[in-house]
Amino acid sequence: MKGHCNRLPLCRIGLQGDISDPRTKSFLYILNLLPRLIKLPRFILLENVKGFETSSARDSLVKTLKECGYNYQELMVSPTSLGMPNSRLRYFMIAKAPPGSFSFHTTSEIQEGFPQPADEVLLEPSSPISPSPTSTAYQEEVHKEDEGGILYKLERAQDAERKSSQNRDQSLRQISVYLEDQGEGEMEQYLLPTKTLLRYALLMDIVRPTCRRSVCFTKGYGHYVEGTGSVLQSCMETDMEAAFKSPERLSDEEKLNQLSRLKLRYFSPREIANLMGFPKHFTVPKNISTKQQYRVLGNSLNVHVVARLIELLVS
Repeated sequence: MKGHCNRLPLCRIGLQGDISDPRTKSFLYILNLLPRLIKLPRFILLENVKGFETSSARDSLVKTLKECGYNYQELMVSPTSLGMPNSRLRYFMIAKAPPGSFSFHTTSEIQEGFPQPADEVLLEPSSPISPSPTSTAYQEEVHKEDEGGILYKLERAQDAERKSSQNRDQSLRQISVYLEDQGEGEMEQYLLPTKTLLRYALLMDIVRPTCRRSVCFTKGYGHYVEGTGSVLQSCMETDMEAAFKSPERLSDEEKLNQLSRLKLRYFSPREIANLMGFPKHFTVPKNISTKQQYRVLGNSLNVHVVARLIELLVS
């Protein structure tokens, strides 16, 4: 069971109508049908966006599973739990029909990351997931400026520290592992347009091949800039902070000259597929446009995360 039917009403760019949104009808229909089945599905795996855990739809799901006698566990998992340098936090529910049980201790709390086997569980239980940040919190953006007058990014101080901490985390692989080894000419098609550089440079999440982090890629990647995914600095000879030094004092031509030295580009669809765990033999039809590839990848799941959850279900 995949919770995609309920994603748009709850995602941060949707109307967040919860169960009042007509698009949840199919989800609620399944919940209504489940107790009336003569034979319950043995396994249930459900995925949804962050925010589902505080919704009425989630409450209805839990109530139904309890009534049916399912043994279940709710989790919030990101690929970073598996060492992959991409943040894609999602809500998951895994459930087994009675008398099925799991190889780990279940809890009514929403667990962060993958559960440990029963013989490895710590004495102190994991902390429950805190509620989603409010819209006000996301609006608390500040100019990060150092003594040298470098206006580097429009972001909160705690966000900058979090990114720095992730890049120091040796348990995460470097982004370079997931990049395609192609000629410079082949990647020119992914360079950011001039208009995008001039208008949105301060809003971009910029990473280098040596970074151990990237933000969640969405279906709007390549079309919208803010909040849709990281962009890559492909020229390492140019210092990023120098390129962003005092942009408000420069003409458009001077600003573009500085930013162009970074050779900022979008990740290719194949590179995003790599970060999401798709195997090398995975391909898409040749007639599928780059824009459409970004759309389907943005709506997809991390393959390794799902594989691990299925392993927990059937073990």
